[in-house]
Amino acid sequence: MTRTGVVTGGNYGGSGCKPYEFAPCAHHVPPSTKYPACPSSEYSATCEKSCQSSYTDKSYDEDKTKGSDAFGLNSVSEMQQAIMSTGPLAVSFTVYSDFPTYKSGVYKHTSGSMLGGHAVLMVGWGVEDGQDYWIIKNSWNEQWGDGGFFKIARGNDECGIESDVSGIKF
Repeated sequence: MTRTGVVTGGNYGGSGCKPYEFAPCAHHVPPSTKYPACPSSEYSATCEKSCQSSYTDKSYDEDKTKGSDAFGLNSVSEMQQAIMSTGPLAVSFTVYSDFPTYKSGVYKHTSGSMLGGHAVLMVGWGVEDGQDYWIIKNSWNEQWGDGGFFKIARGNDECGIESDVSGIKF
């Protein structure tokens, strides 16, 4: 992000250098008129280093945004300070089979097998019924979880959420 940058993107069918090419779908929620069932196969895309002229008049290189500094974080207090000073943080965590059905409350893995890893956006923190938590924005659409967000236990590296944390300054 600091050396080569990243081009802008938009919503599906929207704006930017090249719009997001995968249609929204019912990811871990029942299909609806707004969100049809997701494809049975994994999404896959090729990286083309060019912008689509119907969305921008900039070249690929002109459209890039670069950060001035990328950084990793190692403690809860560093994460909180970074959220306040630079904004949301990129985090990853291990997903277990009890996670996709999350609706509300503070998530803690209690049962089920590991499904894989997932990258999300850490946007804040709080306390609910005495339990410290992180506020996380998921990418599965606003019908999943708590309006597209979830709370996960803070301070004990729940599912590895505090182990792989990075931010960027612009």
